[in-house]
Amino acid sequence: MAALALAACAEQEKKAEAPSPPKGAEAVAETSLTRISFAELPGWQGDDHAAALAAFRRTCPVIAARPAGAPLDPRMDGKAGLSGLAGAWAGACAQAGRVAANEARAFFETHFTPYALAAGGKEIGLFTGYYEPEFKAARSPGGAYQTPLRGKPMDLQTIDLGAFDPELEGKRIRGRVEGARFVPYPDRASIEAGNVGPGAAPFVWLADPVDAFFLHIQGSGRLLMEDGTAMRVGFAAKNGRPYTPIGRVMAARGFLSRENISMQSIRDWLKNNPEKRQAILNENRSYIFFQEIEGSDPELGPVGAAGRQLTPWRSLAVDRSVHGLGALLWLETELPGGAPFRQLMVAQDTGSAIKGPIRGDIFMGSGSAAGEIAGKMAGQGRLFLLLPKSAGAAASLSSPRG
Repeated sequence: MAALALAACAEQEKKAEAPSPPKGAEAVAETSLTRISFAELPGWQGDDHAAALAAFRRTCPVIAARPAGAPLDPRMDGKAGLSGLAGAWAGACAQAGRVAANEARAFFETHFTPYALAAGGKEIGLFTGYYEPEFKAARSPGGAYQTPLRGKPMDLQTIDLGAFDPELEGKRIRGRVEGARFVPYPDRASIEAGNVGPGAAPFVWLADPVDAFFLHIQGSGRLLMEDGTAMRVGFAAKNGRPYTPIGRVMAARGFLSRENISMQSIRDWLKNNPEKRQAILNENRSYIFFQEIEGSDPELGPVGAAGRQLTPWRSLAVDRSVHGLGALLWLETELPGGAPFRQLMVAQDTGSAIKGPIRGDIFMGSGSAAGEIAGKMAGQGRLFLLLPKSAGAAASLSSPRG
């Protein structure tokens, strides 16, 4: 994830039901920005601006490494997406490291201009949540610890199709060479049966196969080891097979009603039906390979797509073809139960189900409490952009209010 967060993001069954919005440059073309004042941002004065600044600072080295004349994110379509060029963000990043906590709000108001975002004439989009799970594990198999996490196999290769045809830029396929042919990599069932290349030896074992499956969906997690230590694992690679939401399969077979599909209901059914469990899990042919993540800050989350650790309640997974990693976005939505959520977020991750300008996945932290909220999060909300005053990125898309 993160990557995938990957992956993660957004892999809840209900998230997969959202209609597919326009992609890339098409999505940007359908987008409009309206310049507003900070006073018009709902809840702006009440936010913890210092916390947002800390999250923004963590991504600034990534921004600084981009060429000044390049888009903020290399995956942005439509020239520079909605985030502008990296050089426009450089000045704010240079100043961010020298700003005291009590000056954070003034920093944002000095260096940025807020814009209300609309796509296809609509201002409302879907906002979901994801988290970093914590699971019991051991460094060696034994007793209940029988479900492995595997490292990246040496024979797994990724081919960039854009190198063969410019129209396929950004498209990748994964597989391995067998004889003189490049073929798809084995699917979940085949890998579970041992059909996997060298280098994919298990390096840690979980106590619960259902936990392991959801760790594959999340893409990263914290493991509470049997010896009392902790290990953080993250995404290393995937087999390239398409992701299939097993909740949809379970509903089609009558195991769950469509209205009752949630992370918890799926977990409960799998644990209560062990004889049918593996067949259902194998319906998701996608398989994730992991790596141990060392040297991370325990107060933060896993490493996201921006290459920096995620910040609970500040990191937002976005569609990178529209919003660049490192971009600032003000989010107004509701949490499960109806509590308002109005905070400054930093685009620091992405996910396969996060598509469109007004769509995001909130990183909610680590452990079961965060997972409980993330599993229920599906709020409608609005997104506002904070663009550097020097960006000029919004010039062709924006108009002042009034």
